[in-house]
Amino acid sequence: MVSKTFKNKIEERQFLIDLCRQFNTSGKELWLVGGAVRDFLLDIETNDYDFATDATTEEILEILSEGNYRSTEIGIDFGTIESRIEENSFHITSYRKDEYIKDSRKPRTTVATSLLEDLSRRDFTINAIAYDPLTGNMEDPFKGIKDLGSGELNTPMDPAVTFSEDPLRMLRACRFISKYQFSINQDMFKSIQEESSRIEIVSVERIRDELSKMILGVKPSLGLRVFVESGLSNYIIPEINDLKMESDPDHQHKDVYEHTMVVTDTVSETLPLRLAALLHDIAKPITKGIDGNKVHFRHHEVVGGKMTKEIMERLRYDKALIKKTKRLVELHLRPHTFKMGWTDSAVRRYIVDAGDEMNELNELVRADVTTKNENKKKQIYGYLDQLESRIAEVAENEEVRKMRPPITGNDVMKALGLTPGPMVGKIMKELYEQRINEGLVSAEEALELAKKIKEENS
Repeated sequence: MVSKTFKNKIEERQFLIDLCRQFNTSGKELWLVGGAVRDFLLDIETNDYDFATDATTEEILEILSEGNYRSTEIGIDFGTIESRIEENSFHITSYRKDEYIKDSRKPRTTVATSLLEDLSRRDFTINAIAYDPLTGNMEDPFKGIKDLGSGELNTPMDPAVTFSEDPLRMLRACRFISKYQFSINQDMFKSIQEESSRIEIVSVERIRDELSKMILGVKPSLGLRVFVESGLSNYIIPEINDLKMESDPDHQHKDVYEHTMVVTDTVSETLPLRLAALLHDIAKPITKGIDGNKVHFRHHEVVGGKMTKEIMERLRYDKALIKKTKRLVELHLRPHTFKMGWTDSAVRRYIVDAGDEMNELNELVRADVTTKNENKKKQIYGYLDQLESRIAEVAENEEVRKMRPPITGNDVMKALGLTPGPMVGKIMKELYEQRINEGLVSAEEALELAKKIKEENS
């Protein structure tokens, strides 16, 4: 039974009804399917709509043209035509089924004969629900509404068949678990275990995008646990598996894997921060050492930064995101040294190194404090509060975020009769270091230092 809330969401969007009427007038079916139906049933807003139709792509284009709808043919090879109404995006797709053939890295799209066949070849029952906004008819042949209510993820067909047809669905299962906090039954989990190696035939880009959506979920640890414990991670980020080091009370060492899950759940839902949380201790297994009765992980943040870069490059993340995430991993331990006493120059150095990631870094550092010892936690938070106050004070007084010497390279060349080259670069580098170490100085003082550097290196 369709809820009143669901019907209201449809009625509030007259353009959905109008679009269906346009197709109906042309003698074609048009069903709202997939994410929009699922999210409306969960009382979640969306402006992205998927439709399934018995019309061919040529017929879809003709119908849209007759109704003066704008359209693009970007997805036409997959039987999809894209259209927009104001801020709303539509994907209208001919009844289809996708499957991987042999060693292909992209799924092959073939025509399905009916709405039922189209729905049966979808990933999960919660996405295999179709609704006709014009008539109010709901098609739910695989009890997706029931699964939405119980919070259990199921597949329309046998999960082994579903995952074999498109192995990315295994990772998508982890994503939905993370996003909606659903559970999966043992049959589905076993199928992921058995089919996990087939993820290797999926393109890296599709894997990366699905992984990103998973860790941006409401509770990423739920999806991550299935990701790791099913063996799927072996083919994507095997390094995570090594985090499952047993806690060692004798050597004062807690479970790094469980710690990572907590940190990842705690930080805000931004991709660099979630990735940094997931990877911040990634180097602990290979840096582990024991001194007496205590475990140490010396320089794991430095090694971890390098590993983060390697992992993200392997997954083909963009360079800017890699740089940002790597920096967060590399710096996540530095604030803990504040308790030993930081000079103003150390604060400046931290501000410069953290750059635009300062706020995210501070959040990661706080999330990293997972001790159950409330006194210890309070003490650490106290140090971090003091550090943030010092940062704010120095930044305000010195405009430290700009962190530029009072003179430019052109000023140096004009005053010292130099031409562009290594000497100018060396001078500017040392002036920059002076700015960090000594704080604000006058242009005259900076010029005197420039003269001295030139004389010493002539």
